[in-house]
Order: sequence, then structure tokens, then C-alpha cells
Amino acid sequence: MGILLGGLYSLVALGLSLVFGVMKLINVAHGDLVLMSTYLAFSMMTSFGLDPILSLVIGMPVMFVIGFAIQRYLLNRAFKISMEAPLIIAFGISIILQNFYQIVWTPLSRGLTPSYAMLSFSIGGLNVPLVYGLDFAVSLIVMLALREFMKRTYVGQAINAASQDRGAAQLMGINANRVYAFAFAIAMVLAAIAGVFLGLTFPFTPQSGVSFLIIAFGVVVLGGLGSIAGTFIGGLVMGLAQTLGGYFIGTGAQMFVAYLIVFIVLGVRPQGIFGR
Repeated sequence: MGILLGGLYSLVALGLSLVFGVMKLINVAHGDLVLMSTYLAFSMMTSFGLDPILSLVIGMPVMFVIGFAIQRYLLNRAFKISMEAPLIIAFGISIILQNFYQIVWTPLSRGLTPSYAMLSFSIGGLNVPLVYGLDFAVSLIVMLALREFMKRTYVGQAINAASQDRGAAQLMGINANRVYAFAFAIAMVLAAIAGVFLGLTFPFTPQSGVSFLIIAFGVVVLGGLGSIAGTFIGGLVMGLAQTLGGYFIGTGAQMFVAYLIVFIVLGVRPQGIFGR
């Protein structure tokens, strides 16, 4: 169960890891942007009866455009001022989104509840919710697809080049600002996928984005900031630590155990498991 839950955590953290790996920016609005996809799926499900997973056909392009616009017209300009300015803008986006969600959808707890959300399957005599299996499978597919995209496409290679040395990339004819905008937009597509499966797995409120941000940050710290494979492994470690902590100590201490593991890893290997 912990491994399957860890798949969801790694899915939530992939976008955060990508943005940091490319721009060295800790996007503190990431959890609330993930929640944007969750609420979009919720609205399409309640208003039009559209399945949350199918709603990604609309949600992913919408999130791509929003991510591209945020980076192109806000963060890129802020980078010219200082390294702290984008962080402040991201914090402002987080506050605005939390209040927007509360106004539009009220502070009540919501959930994405299609018929299959209640189904389960058996593994070795243990009943596992079907959604947990979907979380892990989708996380693995997305992680592998992202790695191949970064290795084999021109945009992916340009993102890698700009992340390693912006000046050298520009000398080679790469428009770093545009590459950053594409990287942030791709991170928002990942956030769109994560948001839907997060809503299928857990209830959510307008303030849930902060909790998911903390979990995502713990995952990328464990795996190594900017590492795609490390983020996936970090998510599995986080999920296992949470479930084992809940089993042996109690549900009230499960996140304490997970973050204790993060603290220990930081003490032994500050760059994370796969960090350089």
C-alpha cells in the first residue's frame, strides 16, 4: 500500500522537481496549482458529468497555457530583478489561488467520486483500492514519458541545456526565456495529471495545496532536487515511511515518521538519494 501511495506522491512532486531542476526555483505555489486541476475536474464532473480522468483532455491544455503565461509574463521578468522576486510572486499566486478557491467552491471538503473510486482489487489477500493502483501506474508512465521527452526531443534537450548553463545555451541560439516558459508549462501539465489523481484518492479543501506542497517538497528533497528518477524513488520512500509509521506507531504520527526519514537523509546525504 505504501509503494502505491508513494506513486501518487512522486506524481505530485514531478512538476516541482522539474521547475527547480531547470530554473532553480522552489515554486511555493505548486500545491495550489495542482489543486487548480483538481477543482477543474470537480467542476466538469458535477456540471457536465465528465469523468475526472477524461477531463484531463481539457485540463492539460488549460494548465499548459496557464503555466506558460505565468512563466513568460511574470516569473521571467522577476528573474531580471533578483532571485528572490520569483519566490515572492509564487507566494502571491498561492495566496490568490487559495482565496479564489474558497470564494468559488466554498471552504467545504470535496472529492472526485466516480463509480470506480469505490472499487478495490486483491493482492495476496489484501484488498487495495483501485485508485491506489491507478496512482502508481500513471506515476510510472508519466515519469518514463518525461524522461524520454527530455532525452529525445529538441525542446527537452533545450531545457536540459538551459538548466545546465543558461549563458552557453543562449550562445548556441536557444532562447532561454522561452525554454523556461515551456518547462514551467510542462510542469503544469504534470500538475494537472497529479491534481486529478489526488482528488480521486483524497478529499480536498481550498487550503489542501499547502499540505501537498510540503509532501512534494519532502519527496524531491529525498530523491534529489531536479532528478526525475530520484523524485519517483523519493515518493516511494515517503509513501512507505508514512504507511509503516502509521502501522507501528499510529496514524497520528505517520507524517512525523515520513519527515524524520527526510531529516535523516538530509543529514547523511544532503543532495538527496540521486542528487549530484
